[in-house]
Amino acid sequence: MKDNQATIGILYALGAYFLWGFLPMYWKLADHVPAGQVLAHRIIWAFAFMVVIILLTGKQQAILHETKEVIRNKRRFWGIALASILISLNWLTFIWAVNSDHVIQASLGYYINPLVSILLGAIVLKERFNGSQIVSFILAACGVVYLTISYGVFPWVSLILAFSFAFYGLLKKIVQVSTMTGLTIETLMVTPIALIYLSAIPANSFTWAAPLSTTNLILAGSGAATAIPLLMFASGAKQIPLAMVGFLQYIAPTIMLLLGVFLYQEPFTQAHLVAFVLIWTALIIYMASTYRRSIQTQKSLKKTSAGEQAN
Repeated sequence: MKDNQATIGILYALGAYFLWGFLPMYWKLADHVPAGQVLAHRIIWAFAFMVVIILLTGKQQAILHETKEVIRNKRRFWGIALASILISLNWLTFIWAVNSDHVIQASLGYYINPLVSILLGAIVLKERFNGSQIVSFILAACGVVYLTISYGVFPWVSLILAFSFAFYGLLKKIVQVSTMTGLTIETLMVTPIALIYLSAIPANSFTWAAPLSTTNLILAGSGAATAIPLLMFASGAKQIPLAMVGFLQYIAPTIMLLLGVFLYQEPFTQAHLVAFVLIWTALIIYMASTYRRSIQTQKSLKKTSAGEQAN
């Protein structure tokens, strides 16, 4: 039974990361729509999609109860509010990057993100560094600095994506609400802003005069494109070890990098190569360290279990 659960968990997580990896292809379909409008529609339709999912699964009472708990607790409420702003910033930056031919920079951001998350965990949650992690941070920092100096352009897209998603993950860890409730509340909080923005702009790309137009369908589908991989990831992450999650998360930026270089013909310079090699090396060191720690923990648990059985 456990093996089946692990297999299902891996399939869910793989599905989520593959969807995230190929997501630039979806946003490219809307490259004629300003990034701000795409973001507004993504927020609105993601909220509508979550409402439909909640109704179909019959979880409205549980979601409503958890939402009330969040509203009563000021710390959790403001944590979710800040999370909604951060994820909106992340989405806007990613959409702009893809539609402005910066897919490679976007992939770099999601390679850097796990290392930023570890750094935040050490600073905010007082988690301890080990030697391998320190080496990883130094190598990744060298990669970003080298790219900035050699390429002549500060990789702000990569760093905004990395830091916004890292802080978002930190807030989600601190606030601790279910994925379904969290995404519903986050999109609900920023939906009024999105609606005001769309009503204030002179021309909305979404038109009710032609409800089944290609642009309308792409914008409306952004809700499902946002929510489905998040829900798949949440289901998968619960059933597989954290080390496996850490390994699988590099699938998405790798796909993005390949799309940027081979499909969209974005320039991949020597500066990019050096930066990516440094960051990949940092990630390999980090993953090896995580794997060794996971093996040691499992051995320790087995010894403890064997000792208890002997007694």
